[in-house]
Amino acid sequence: MPGPADRLRLAERVATALGETGARFALIGAAAMAVHGVARSTQDVDLLTLSDISLEDASWAPLTESGVDVSVTRGDADDPLAGVVRFRQEGQDQVDLIVGRYRWQQRLLERAEPAVLGGAITLPAAQPRDLVLLKLFAGGPHDLWDIQQLMAGADSEALLSAVGDDVDQLPTRCRRQWVRLVSERGGDADKGADAS
Repeated sequence: MPGPADRLRLAERVATALGETGARFALIGAAAMAVHGVARSTQDVDLLTLSDISLEDASWAPLTESGVDVSVTRGDADDPLAGVVRFRQEGQDQVDLIVGRYRWQQRLLERAEPAVLGGAITLPAAQPRDLVLLKLFAGGPHDLWDIQQLMAGADSEALLSAVGDDVDQLPTRCRRQWVRLVSERGGDADKGADAS
């Protein structure tokens, strides 16, 4: 049975290919949550980039030629994502590369710090404040649960303050959800979050 290092070789190869194009990227999703102490089972690795070149099939030719199944989906003008690139290979954890399109996501990439994934590979990982912003933006029930888990961490007051500084960059629905979450927790709902 393959160990964590073996199952993450595809993620390592995708990260290497991104680095060779000069694209900045960061680990997000459940794997990034685990880096920050919120564990839940997952069989995939989610990465975020803002590089449009990632949506070009030619960018992944070396991987496809070596047997990796690469599927590129472009978002339309109304889509919150520029697109998604999915990588699959037998015996490997699936890798989803999310291609974003917002300035606040660029700051996420700038703040990402190296983290060891599965005891096997080192990738830049999104910080808790940026994971909260991503989860607010996604807005699903599981995303809200993830936010609550992050808010329950040891540095919860610093996290509340940091998200409060940034949440005004998100759509109104996200700001309103943040105010509700902070209020339910008994915190200062006005901290950097204008929900009007």
